[in-house]
Amino acid sequence: MPNEHRLEEEFLSQEAERRISEKLDGAEKIEIDIQTDLLKIVQGQADGVSVAGFGLAIKEDIRIQEIKLQTDTININPLSALFGQIELNEPVNATARIILTEVDINRALASDFVLSQMQNFDLDVDGEIVSFEAQEIQIFLPGDGKIECRGRVLLKEMGNTRPLAYTALLRPRTDSQSAMLESFNCTEGEGISIELATAFMQKAKELMNLPYLKWEDMAFSIKDIKVEIGSLILLVQTQVKQIPSSITELSP
Repeated sequence: MPNEHRLEEEFLSQEAERRISEKLDGAEKIEIDIQTDLLKIVQGQADGVSVAGFGLAIKEDIRIQEIKLQTDTININPLSALFGQIELNEPVNATARIILTEVDINRALASDFVLSQMQNFDLDVDGEIVSFEAQEIQIFLPGDGKIECRGRVLLKEMGNTRPLAYTALLRPRTDSQSAMLESFNCTEGEGISIELATAFMQKAKELMNLPYLKWEDMAFSIKDIKVEIGSLILLVQTQVKQIPSSITELSP
């Protein structure tokens, strides 16, 4: 019987790998393990799903070097599962370890998809709304737990619009320490006022202290960040209500 269960798992896992590979723009390697058996499938259940992917091209100019993900027990649509397609009947919790390279991060930040997702960032500065419109951002990973950001924004305040370029060096929040801003320098423009800097730091603190972030039908929180030379390693916990349409509708 265990061998029969293993054959069922292998069939479903291989079919899921094939379907997901078709949705991706490219993948060096992808492995999916659906932990279940035929009886559980008929009942709409699976003990869990694990995913290991390497060199995944999700959209044009968006690439993940490595992801390893494991879900808890899930309730699924049994008919779709028989054809290797996972549709969730209830939210599922998952833990993921994701590796992003510096090159891939900057290619994504310059992509039309990411730029289209960036919205104006508004701050209330002593009762006046000040807006930032992102023009460019680059990330550098020198190691030693540090992230260097270089960017350019359009700053809109008091009816005027002016360019502002900056460099910042920070240490991200981890499970053992708070986020630290080591330096911030304006490299173009007239700089920013103390009041604006204070409002910006307060907003950044609020965002970093959010218990989770949301994207479509996914809620996720970053539990730990490790910065190595040229790469970023994220430990993420998620709750997925349904596979996001942005992923399932990648192919033309």
